Amino acid sequence: MQTKKIELLETFLSLYIDHFTVLKHLETDGSPYVILDIRNAPAKVKKDQIKGAIAIPAKDLANHLNELDKNKIYVVYDWNGGTTLGKTALLILLSAGFEAYELSGAIEGWKGMNLPIETL
Repeated sequence: MQTKKIELLETFLSLYIDHFTVLKHLETDGSPYVILDIRNAPAKVKKDQIKGAIAIPAKDLANHLNELDKNKIYVVYDWNGGTTLGKTALLILLSAGFEAYELSGAIEGWKGMNLPIETL
């Protein structure tokens, strides 16, 4: 039973990427990472996003897969880590053969660490 718990936890953690890994790569030329803001809200509600993120609402993501590059690594984020939109977007991307992760802590954690955001 203990082994199954460890395997489950390892799988769960493998779905996430931390802020600093993403930030380090975004500051280099030719970064393989693309950040997707998958929050299902208009810009006037969101007010800001992670700097350089592309906004594709989770509800529309499946219809935009042909616009994405399979040679990139996608990092999705939602309002906070407790919502299911990030996991839904991750499932859509992984099922379509993309390499993807959910940003641990979501935008709430990113902003909490005063990392780069931009006003919408």
